[in-house]
Amino acid sequence: MAKIAVLGHGVVGSGVLEVINTHHDSIERRAKEEITVKRILDLREFPNLPYADIFTKDFSLIINDPEIAIVVEVMGGITPAYDYVKACLENGKSVVTSNKELVAAKGAELISLAQKNNLNFLFEASVGGGIPIIRPISQCLAANEVGEIAGILNGTTNFILTKMIRENMDFAVALKLAQDLGYAERNPAADVEGHDACRKICILASLAFGTHVYPDSVYTEGITKITLEDVQYAAAWGGVIKLIGSVKMQDDGKIGIMVAPRFISRESQLANVDDVFNGIMVRGDATGDVVFYGKGAGKLPTASAVVADVIDCVKHFKARKYLYWDDAKLDYVANIEEESFEYYVRIKALSTDLAEKLAYKYFGKIRELTRENQPEGEIAFVTNLTNEKVMNNSIEGLKNDGASVLGVIRLSDY
Repeated sequence: MAKIAVLGHGVVGSGVLEVINTHHDSIERRAKEEITVKRILDLREFPNLPYADIFTKDFSLIINDPEIAIVVEVMGGITPAYDYVKACLENGKSVVTSNKELVAAKGAELISLAQKNNLNFLFEASVGGGIPIIRPISQCLAANEVGEIAGILNGTTNFILTKMIRENMDFAVALKLAQDLGYAERNPAADVEGHDACRKICILASLAFGTHVYPDSVYTEGITKITLEDVQYAAAWGGVIKLIGSVKMQDDGKIGIMVAPRFISRESQLANVDDVFNGIMVRGDATGDVVFYGKGAGKLPTASAVVADVIDCVKHFKARKYLYWDDAKLDYVANIEEESFEYYVRIKALSTDLAEKLAYKYFGKIRELTRENQPEGEIAFVTNLTNEKVMNNSIEGLKNDGASVLGVIRLSDY
C-alpha cells in the first residue's frame, strides 16, 4: 500500500481526493498497488467531510511519518509551498505538484534535490492542467529535436478574447463575465497581464531545452490594451488575436521567449482554440507540428493530472523518473530588442492623409487594413519584418510627429 499526504484542500486538493476515492479500484490496477491518503494539511476545518479525521494543521506529522512516501503539493504560491516541498525531498518523500509558480521559480533546485536523493519531483499539472504536455515532451517526443513551442496557455484570457471576437464584447465586460463564471479571480492580474502564461512557457522551455528559464527574464505583455477595434482589424487581416506564450531555439544557442498578444491566421490550429480551452503546439524536427488541446485548468482536469503523477511515482519507487534541467545560465535568453517581427499598428492623426504619410515615413511599404465605421484620421496597417528596437524608435517618432499610437501587436506564423 502506498500512503500519500496532500498539502492543501482547495479546488485542486479536494479534486485529488475526489479522483482517488471515485476511481480507487482502477487507480490500484494501474499503479499495481493501493493508494490511500493518510494526511491532508490545511488550516481550515472540514468537519462535515467523510474523511475529516485525516486533516491536520501540523506539517511535522507529515514530514516525520515514515509511512508517507509521496506528498502532493496543491497549495499554490511560493510560501510556504517551497519550504514544505524542499523539506519533503530532503526527508525521503517524492513530491507531485500542480504549482506552476513554484516550478517556474524553483524547478531547477527542486529537480536537482530530487535527483540527489533518488526521489521523484513531478509536475504534469503545472502547465496544462488536464492536458498532458510534460510527459509527452519528455518521453513521447524524446526522439525529436524540439525547435519551438507556442501556445494558448491561459484559459481566462482565451475566454475573454473569444467573447471579444465572437460577441463584440469589450474587454471590461468580458472580464466581468469571466469573474462571474469563476474563470477569473477577483484580482485577475496574473491572468490578464500574462504572468500565468509566462510561468508555464518557462517550465516548457526549461524542459524542452534543458536550461532553467526564470519568469523575470521573459518579456511579458498581457491583453489589457486589446480593443474591439484591434479585433476587427485582425479579422480584416485574416485572423484572430490570441495571447501566446512562445519559445524558440535560435542558431546562436540562445532562446527567444515571450508572452504577448499575437495575430494568428485563421488557418492556424491555434486560431480555433476558444473559450477556456488551451492549445499547445510543439514543433519537432521529425514530427512537425504537434498540438495538445484541452481544458488547461479546473478542479477535476487538474486533479486528474496530479493523480496520474502519483501513479507514476508509485510505479517508479525503485526506478526514478528522469525529468531534469540545468540551472539558468548568463545570456541564455535573447534580448527581445534584437528580434524581428511583422507588426500590426493602429494610429490616429489629424487626417487620414497625414496618418498615411507618417506610416510610410517610418515603415515604408505597408499593407493597410480597413474596418466598418473607420473614423477619419485612423489607419491600421501591417509592416514588413522589422527589428523590435527599430519598431520602438519608429513608434516614438510617430508620437513626436503628433500621431496617437492606438495599438501595436506582433504577427505570428503559427
